[in-house]
Amino acid sequence: MSDVIVIEPGRQELNYWRDLWRYRELFYVLAWRDVAVRYKQTVIGAAWAIIRPFLTMVVFTVIFGRIAKLPSDGGAPYSLMVFAGMLPWTFFSTSLSDAANSLIGNSNLISKVYFPRLIVPTATVVVAFVDFLVAFLILVGMMVWYRFVPGWQIAFLPLFVLFAAITSIGPALWVTALNVKYRDFRYVIPFVMQLGLYVSPVGFSSTIVPEQWRLLYSLNPMVGIIEGFRWCLLGGEGGLSLASLAASAVVTAFFLWFGIRRFRKTEASFADLI
Repeated sequence: MSDVIVIEPGRQELNYWRDLWRYRELFYVLAWRDVAVRYKQTVIGAAWAIIRPFLTMVVFTVIFGRIAKLPSDGGAPYSLMVFAGMLPWTFFSTSLSDAANSLIGNSNLISKVYFPRLIVPTATVVVAFVDFLVAFLILVGMMVWYRFVPGWQIAFLPLFVLFAAITSIGPALWVTALNVKYRDFRYVIPFVMQLGLYVSPVGFSSTIVPEQWRLLYSLNPMVGIIEGFRWCLLGGEGGLSLASLAASAVVTAFFLWFGIRRFRKTEASFADLI
């Protein structure tokens, strides 16, 4: 008896998500390979995960803390507040920047072997997470230096780390698809990341934003995440703004849906474009 092929609406999409699970080992291989390249074959790889946020923290502390004399968040030292904000931002920006070039960097694999292409950009988030862990050790050292002990809120830190990872995936998928079709788009990404660094509450506390503009400002999804990180690590008198967190969650959900949708729509043409 011959095999019967059944065509049903949505069946191809369902098989795609099943393939993501079937090819999970490829995800592990790509993630481990990227980590090995970053930390085994170069000396600057491990150092860069520390130098970049540390130098940015120093510059922001001098400009915003010493010159502009902006207030810190709660009773934490200003440099500690800045570095606590740098951790999620660096995680987000590294994930986005690495994912943008991931398909082009794996062009031989893309053009020869079938697998869900979604695996490639999402695997770069693992590398960004390893960088995050390295930089987190510096934060721990700074907290020991300042004799600053976190409160019970630190138990929620893993949730905000997961939140930051999910926030980075949506824009990363969208940018990855754009970069395959428009190669010069990779020059725009560093500019956007630099601009986002200054408009996000990394070098300052979001409490300085006027109350009437706070909700609009929270449409930047990194606002709620950075506030959440600082609340987990440093506490703070104002506590956690649920409105900012809710706004960030809504925007994150939208970009995750939009990023997956745009990526899936152009995925079939990746092999030809690369």
